[in-house]
Amino acid sequence: MENSFRNYLLIFLFFFIFTTHVSSEYTRPDPLPLIFRPHNRSDSDPQQVHISLAGNDYMRVSWITTDKKVKSIVEYGKWPGKYDGSGTGETTSYHYFFYSSGAIHHVKIGPLDPNTTYYYRCGGNGPEFQFRMPPSAFPVEFAVSGDLGQTEWTASTLAHIGARDYDVLLLPGDLSYADGQQPLWDSFGRLVEPYASTRPWMVTEGNHEIETFPIIYPHGFKAYNARWQMPYQESQSKSNLYYSFNVAGAHIIMLGSYTDFDSSSDQYKWLQADLARVDRSKTPWIFVLIHAPWYNSNLAHRGEGESMRVAMEKMLYEARVDVIFAGHVHAYERFTRVYDNKADECGPVHVTIGDGGNREGLAMLFDNPSPSISIYHEASFGHGRLRVMNATHAHWSWHRNNDSDSVVADGVWLQTLVSSSSSSSLCNDTSVSIKSRNDEL
Repeated sequence: MENSFRNYLLIFLFFFIFTTHVSSEYTRPDPLPLIFRPHNRSDSDPQQVHISLAGNDYMRVSWITTDKKVKSIVEYGKWPGKYDGSGTGETTSYHYFFYSSGAIHHVKIGPLDPNTTYYYRCGGNGPEFQFRMPPSAFPVEFAVSGDLGQTEWTASTLAHIGARDYDVLLLPGDLSYADGQQPLWDSFGRLVEPYASTRPWMVTEGNHEIETFPIIYPHGFKAYNARWQMPYQESQSKSNLYYSFNVAGAHIIMLGSYTDFDSSSDQYKWLQADLARVDRSKTPWIFVLIHAPWYNSNLAHRGEGESMRVAMEKMLYEARVDVIFAGHVHAYERFTRVYDNKADECGPVHVTIGDGGNREGLAMLFDNPSPSISIYHEASFGHGRLRVMNATHAHWSWHRNNDSDSVVADGVWLQTLVSSSSSSSLCNDTSVSIKSRNDEL
């Protein structure tokens, strides 16, 4: 009871320090109430369990315990209650002003079989969880949702995502919206655990993960890096803020909008090397996630991704990246294939999907008329589905939250820009749209 009171008090105090201001350039409707998930297990039981891919055939299991003496061990197997494998890992923790985290455990397990369900237990205690490894070949399906937060809209989005099967969740930044209020990181972890413990969640950072404070915490990302460890070392990155991984025949690159990205930066040099390692005969698809969108017809956050676009767009264009997903703007928007602010058959499709359910509400104001490169936009909460059917074709759909229902409001068939049987670029935008307004493709 004393810890719960302290957590609520911390949230109240930090509210005055970390107030998020809404631009006067656009208005948002009232959001649904914040959800705060309390801790209701024993101190030694795992909480906030989530998993992430950690190299070929490996999974990282992460969780928190109040008891800092619990061992970082995961037991796992292919049958409930029967664990013939185990892995050990590391424990970390952090402090943020008056807040002290529990023990944060990260354990890498494997090698694991593709498309196989595993049952596992964390720390030798508490409930049994289960997850399914992604397939090693097509088809493969990604759920995509950005700017989640933890409101009743978030709960609706998560329920819609979980209602239909998928293999991996991709999140282009802005997870908990803690903004320095550290107990909200714990609450977020408990909210997403039923989903993030069963399928790998691959995330990149947004502006709400920065959490800097002058002099005391000048570098930022303290909670994010401690809690959400991604496979940056496995992809030869120097930072948890940018990394890559493969799923089936897709190469996914998670870039950092809030760390250096100019041509002299570590991230830029890493991206060059990472793209050079891609073998399109094995991974014919390349998808990239960022937080601040490079193309945006909404009045919210206009131009905030421009410097990163100028620095990196040409490199991704020449690599024939297929799709770039972004968040940040709290609405949905899909662009045609584009490069240097013009429609281009050899450019990537750009999708903004910052509509997961955040506490700030929706960004309502779009340019009118819409620019010709913007195919569909809508200020509604929702999530996306990217189903890669084979080495040449994939289907993207956007699902609008409509209270208890999830409604498909936009969709498009995509063809990869590079053939799996040839090193030459197809550079033909043969997309076929379904259920879309003002779609030129």
